[in-house]
Amino acid sequence: MLEYDSRRRTSPLVAEFTELVRYRHLLVQLVSRNIKTRYKRSLLGIAWTMLHPLLMMAVLAIVFSGLFRFSIDHYAIYLLSALVLWQFFSQTTSAVMSELGWGGSLLTQIYVPPAVFAISALGTGLINLLLSLVPLALIAVATGVAITPSWLFLPIPIALIAMFALGIGLFLSRLAVFFGDVVQIYQVVLTAWMYLTPIIYPLAIIPDEYRAWFYLNPIYPLLEVFRTPIYAGTLPDLTMLGAATLVSSVTLLIGWWYFARNADEFAYRL
Repeated sequence: MLEYDSRRRTSPLVAEFTELVRYRHLLVQLVSRNIKTRYKRSLLGIAWTMLHPLLMMAVLAIVFSGLFRFSIDHYAIYLLSALVLWQFFSQTTSAVMSELGWGGSLLTQIYVPPAVFAISALGTGLINLLLSLVPLALIAVATGVAITPSWLFLPIPIALIAMFALGIGLFLSRLAVFFGDVVQIYQVVLTAWMYLTPIIYPLAIIPDEYRAWFYLNPIYPLLEVFRTPIYAGTLPDLTMLGAATLVSSVTLLIGWWYFARNADEFAYRL
C-alpha cells in the first residue's frame, strides 16, 4: 500500500524546476512560436530587432548630448550599450506576464508547469538581445570604439541580467494573477525606473548628496557590468561584479519561490 507523507513533499522551488526540465520540449516549441509570431508578416523581420535600438539611440543621442552637452567620448556606444540591455530587461519582464496570461486557457485544459511560459519569454528575449549585439558591434567599429577581448566577458553579465529579469517577471506574474492592474502599473514604473537609471546620462552629473540613492538601484550594477567591457574595453570592477551577482541571485530566488509556492492555483485564477 502506498503511503503519502506531506512532510516529505518536494519543495515548490525544486518541484517547479523538475517539471520544467520534463517539459523542455514544450519550452523549445514556445520560444520558436514566439520568434515566428513576432516576425511573421513583418516587412523588416529580424532586421527590426537590430534597427530598433539604433533608432532609439539616434534620437536619444541627438536630444540628450545636444541638450545637456555631456562630455562623454563615444556617447553613442555609451548610450546604446545600456539601452540594449534595458530594452531586454523591460521587454522580457513584461513578456513574462503576458505569456502567463496567454497560457491561461491552456492551463485550464491540461497540466503544464506555469513556469514554462515565463522561461519561454526569457528565451525569446535572449535571442533578441544577441541579435541586438550585431548592430552594437557595427556602430562601435564605425565610431572608433575598439572591439577588445573584454567583449568575450559579455556572457556573464547577460546571464546575470537574465536571472534578474526572470526573478522580477516571476514575482510580478504571480501578482498579476491576483491583481489585473499590475501590468499597467508596471509600465509606469518602468518609465520612471529608466530615467532614474544612468542610461542616457552619466552618474557623475548627479550631485554627491543624491548619488548614494542611485547606487541602491538594483539594475545599476548589472548595467555597469555589461557596459564596461563594451564602452571601456576592460573587465568590470570585482566589487560591481559581486554586487550584480548578489542582486541577480537574490532576485531570482525570491521571484522563483514566490511564483512556485502557489503555482498550482494559477489554473483557477487565470
